[in-house]
Amino acid sequence: MKTIQIKAVKRADYGKKAAKSIRREGQVPCVLYGGSENVAFSVDAKSLKPLIYTPNSYIVELDIDGKVEKAVLREVQFHPVREEILHVDFYRIQDGKPVSISIPVRLTGNAEGVKVGGKLTLSARKLFVSGMLDKLPDEIVVDVTPLKVGQTIFVGDLKFDGLQFLSPATQAVCAVRVTRASRGAAAESAEA
Repeated sequence: MKTIQIKAVKRADYGKKAAKSIRREGQVPCVLYGGSENVAFSVDAKSLKPLIYTPNSYIVELDIDGKVEKAVLREVQFHPVREEILHVDFYRIQDGKPVSISIPVRLTGNAEGVKVGGKLTLSARKLFVSGMLDKLPDEIVVDVTPLKVGQTIFVGDLKFDGLQFLSPATQAVCAVRVTRASRGAAAESAEA
């Protein structure tokens, strides 16, 4: 899985007043959870943009005052009007334990239903999975070639070695929807 490096500075002050002063300096207050202790730190707001404003998922290598910690992005809080990043939560990756992370979905192939006029729709852009760090893929590739009009691929239909899907098994990943063109093609084939 792809990694991204972010430099951070440990902070000693907590609370609303301290967070406001950190934000005025162009920094974002963050917390690293998991393991023996939680670590409060701040990060430059510009260094978070490649991590947050992307469809990809990353393993984050946080350089907190020289000590490197591997983590995953857990939650981001935005200002309701200005869309600036207010706070970020990271979760520490521990050796020998599975990692829970959202991974983007990519569709491949040309669906049978699309050839007769159906419309392919992607219902889940990311799926929440758990697996060991070395088994995590950059993306979940789903082959849609056998899909006919009106058929759907659910999370429960997907099988990947070393991955356990934490998204509900009944969640739709993609489907071929019925369109006017596909109804006309079905009617013509029924008449013939």
